[in-house]
Amino acid sequence: MSRPPPRLEDLPEHFPVFPLAGALLLPGGRLPLNIFEPRYLAMTDDALAGGRVFGMIQPDPQVPRGTHGPGLYRVGCLGRLSAFSETEDGRYLITLTGVVRFAVAEELLPSRGYRRVRADLAGFAGDLGATAPPAFDRAALLADLRGYFARQGIEANWEAIEHMDDAALVATLCMVCPFDVPEKQALLEAPTQSERAASLRALLAIGAHAGITTRPTQAS
Repeated sequence: MSRPPPRLEDLPEHFPVFPLAGALLLPGGRLPLNIFEPRYLAMTDDALAGGRVFGMIQPDPQVPRGTHGPGLYRVGCLGRLSAFSETEDGRYLITLTGVVRFAVAEELLPSRGYRRVRADLAGFAGDLGATAPPAFDRAALLADLRGYFARQGIEANWEAIEHMDDAALVATLCMVCPFDVPEKQALLEAPTQSERAASLRALLAIGAHAGITTRPTQAS
């Protein structure tokens, strides 16, 4: 049975953040993470003991490095720990399910080495609950996707892709395609799902010709 969507007033205002370039979490999306650094192991422990949430956010290369590490983009996504396992060598394999986007109001003092923020969620209340599915030309997007994957050398499970509903398809492709950091951020900050779908299709068309691949790198 699926969990009911949370209410905005029930979500925390203060929470940890995991800065990771190239890793995009969207509301409703599911992001697998391999946690191995001591500070992020501590962050996961604290999340499990508390509200089971932390935020994903990308470092912003245009913002100078601060006291606590790389400068961050202003907008990230709060996620809920929805799956957890521990490996024999002490790593955590977790899945973070996107709940709602947030804007960083201020950065707080770190706790046990990981970064924390006070967040403003009010501007993203529309991320919670039922929303209208994105409006886009699905056949055209899939054609662009085939060209993009062919250029990037990415193999895909096309049967699974064909069976995704429109909202899941857009969110999943935004998260898994190896776009660069500013492109991922633009997808996150798209005001509506339909605008996100339009941006996604444009990036796929560009990438089908450029053939440039980037990979996530963990920030300090």
